[in-house]
Amino acid sequence: MFIERVPNRTSPPAILIRESYREGKSVKKRTLANISKLPGQMIAAIDKLIKGAEIATPIADTFEIRRSLPHGHVSAVLGTMRKCGLDALIKGRTQEEKRSAAIVRALIVNRVIAPGSKLAFWRALQPETASTSLGKTFELEDVAEREVYAALDWLLAQQPRIETALAKKHLEGGALVLYDVSSSYFEGRCCELAERGYSRDHRPDRPQIVYGLLCAADGTPVAIEVFEGNTADPATLSAQIQKLKTRFKLAHVVLVGDRGMITSARITEDLKPAGLDWISCLRAPQIQDLVAGGQLQPSLFDERDLAEITAPDEYPGERLIACRNPLLADERTRKRNALLDKTESNLKRIVEGVRRAPKKNTAAVIGLKVGTVIDKQKMRKHFVLDIRDGHFSFRRD
Repeated sequence: MFIERVPNRTSPPAILIRESYREGKSVKKRTLANISKLPGQMIAAIDKLIKGAEIATPIADTFEIRRSLPHGHVSAVLGTMRKCGLDALIKGRTQEEKRSAAIVRALIVNRVIAPGSKLAFWRALQPETASTSLGKTFELEDVAEREVYAALDWLLAQQPRIETALAKKHLEGGALVLYDVSSSYFEGRCCELAERGYSRDHRPDRPQIVYGLLCAADGTPVAIEVFEGNTADPATLSAQIQKLKTRFKLAHVVLVGDRGMITSARITEDLKPAGLDWISCLRAPQIQDLVAGGQLQPSLFDERDLAEITAPDEYPGERLIACRNPLLADERTRKRNALLDKTESNLKRIVEGVRRAPKKNTAAVIGLKVGTVIDKQKMRKHFVLDIRDGHFSFRRD
């Protein structure tokens, strides 16, 4: 295959792509294409290509990759925000508010893909220290550190509007509302709400805040409120009732909370006066009273694991649903037996120690050793102990 230029008298020559072939003893040529109308540079490139030359620069030599920022996870989280409508709730009117809204949306995305401090988030936006396409996606590569904190102040002012919109979308007039409380400890000393209290993080040495979360029946968060760190769980309930009735204007609400939240006092003082229904759980002493009074009997669960009982004197106008969970019963039995076995093993060591050195082990010394073992596993009621000077024995009760 080759390119041949054929003279054409006074007209420009014809430029043809031809190939040779043999017919018998004769060598002939045939035309494959007429490329006369192509630009000269393209004809020259085709000529080189036919002759086996490389006319294109290898792609590795054409581009110089200086930096590549991951984008897929940023796009996935942002797409999910738009799909669930959260992106539309966080919006501003003025140019300054729109920038604050963009920072807040970027904060949410960053919280999902790379949780960290506000300073770490700001660094993730800067072109020099970015590890994702977050800054470029939200056009926040020039954001200042102070703008991040200013955006949080703007978001705090928007909280009532956002929560009301979420309630309108996810809570109906007769909605089932889930409410629970948690806490988070602080390392610093500048938070006005930080106080020492019951720590769910097992850090009683640190101040903390308490926050209560309202959710729809499917678990969608609707509203959140922060309280001082020494606020008891039941004390947060009245603010949520006020929010549901006044701000969200719900006609009928069924509030679901745990037994530590919805106490008898809160039912009497807060829930009933507000006209709210509730679903909660009785405490162990209250259940024992029902068993002692005959309202709750083991025979109720002979055929079914669920039963409805009434106790008009103790709980007037309330429905009591009793449930027996055989899997939970088996698990508690396993744990109790494991604790009993461990306690018995430790007590046997004390028995052996007393047997070897009875004179050194007075009743007081033995009592201290046994008390440490018994109290650690809280198994005192399951054992009968015999402690005397130089003697110790026990048996399961």
